[in-house]
Amino acid sequence: MTPLIYHNPRCGTSRNTLAILRASGEEPEVIEYLETPPSRERLIELIKLMKITPRALLRQKETPYRELGLEDPTVDDQAIIDAMLDHPILINRPIVVTDKGARLCRPSEQVFELLDNPVASFTKEDGERVTPASQANN
Repeated sequence: MTPLIYHNPRCGTSRNTLAILRASGEEPEVIEYLETPPSRERLIELIKLMKITPRALLRQKETPYRELGLEDPTVDDQAIIDAMLDHPILINRPIVVTDKGARLCRPSEQVFELLDNPVASFTKEDGERVTPASQANN
């Protein structure tokens, strides 16, 4: 399968993840999810593939998170999914899907676990150098 990344080009973590994919010899399908949000069915499928809860995928910074009262722990999963569909900026990113599974790649070096032949080392935009071995230690 061709790797897939749900990407926001304005996000440094997302840019670094995409760059790691490409440095590892992969040319993923790039979905700019703010312009092309996933359907309800796809969003639910991604959450299941990542083995996380909708709340774990919920972006809390620079979003309508507080305005919508999503910090309230009694807000249920369906309401969180509805909010993400109405406001795609609430979907945390980047999400990468490969034959090895799906993952929210925060930090970006988590993508190494999804690659068959990850690059030996990568220098992020901020100058931090990461390797597949450094990810295995986290």
